[in-house]
Amino acid sequence: MLLRVRVTLPDRPGTLGQVARTLGVSGADIVQVVVLERLGGRAVDDFTVVWPGAARVERLLAGLAAIPGVHVDGVWRAIGAPTTSGQDAELLAQIAANPTDGIATLVDAVPGLLAADWAVAAVVPLDWASRGGAGEATVGHASWRTPTPPRLPEVTPLRARATAGPDGRHHAIAPFGRAGLVLVVARDHTEPLTAPAFHATEVDRLAQLVRASAVILGDRLDLVGAPSVTSVT
Repeated sequence: MLLRVRVTLPDRPGTLGQVARTLGVSGADIVQVVVLERLGGRAVDDFTVVWPGAARVERLLAGLAAIPGVHVDGVWRAIGAPTTSGQDAELLAQIAANPTDGIATLVDAVPGLLAADWAVAAVVPLDWASRGGAGEATVGHASWRTPTPPRLPEVTPLRARATAGPDGRHHAIAPFGRAGLVLVVARDHTEPLTAPAFHATEVDRLAQLVRASAVILGDRLDLVGAPSVTSVT
């Protein structure tokens, strides 16, 4: 199976090589490395690996924990192929070519781009502020593998952000800036794997996709959240 491994490590020569060697010795075949952050002598890297299904992930975690200064932020299933340059532009081109299905195209594609499990386009009531919170949201479109009903976090159409739930689920939320529409992306907690929170760079990427989609779709966003959608509390 395809796994994503997020590691925080000292940003010094040799440490990345130690991590790569440990992954290989544990049985993982590295297919991609993405640097998410370099700050204050530390780095956050995402490794996409092919992992033998019969092998125990605990062996991998123990090997990485033995490297001085290395911390495993999360290990989770990767949905789809590793990310490549140009995918975001290709997605936006698809939305522009068929704006009628633009929201569905965006929602269906985002989990694969952000190594998430599912996504929904949720509509927050326009009077949510007067209700003292997000209030009741409706689902305009849900991606494949979205639970029924989806357990959404508190959703407000204010700013892009990451949230974490008590059940180990992580969300990234980005508003479209129109009609109370918000895109919610989720990573579920599935034993023995533990998905990490969405990194700031991932939240920024989601926000950019949502803003660009909003420009492309314009008034069509007002049509999301018709009376026939499912109510979520």
